[in-house]
Amino acid sequence: MSLNDVLINAADPDVGAYTLTTARLWATLAVFVGLAGAVAGAAALARAVRGVGNRGRNGAVVALGCGAIALVVGVVNLLVADGGPGTGNGVVGGGMAIVLGLAGLVLGALTLTRSRRVGAN
Repeated sequence: MSLNDVLINAADPDVGAYTLTTARLWATLAVFVGLAGAVAGAAALARAVRGVGNRGRNGAVVALGCGAIALVVGVVNLLVADGGPGTGNGVVGGGMAIVLGLAGLVLGALTLTRSRRVGAN
């Protein structure tokens, strides 16, 4: 039995709905990073509105970083996917990572803009 036969037999076309493939794992991790960025951005924006502490600048940087990572990993995951949802390629998770990554980027940018504007006065 050659290595090619092993790899072909290992790639089961009937991936179960709850089977954790490598692509699904990457997409899930990207979703969690994007969620962390969105939550950090929302908390930072709340701090910026209240004017507490450093007006949410640290949280905004975290939101921008997490949002960018989630966005890049989600896009790459969708680009390398062979099939649609349900094929084990992490397409749904990749889409969610893009949405949450964009939310983190927007909230982080809004917070930085607000903290600079308020800090300048």
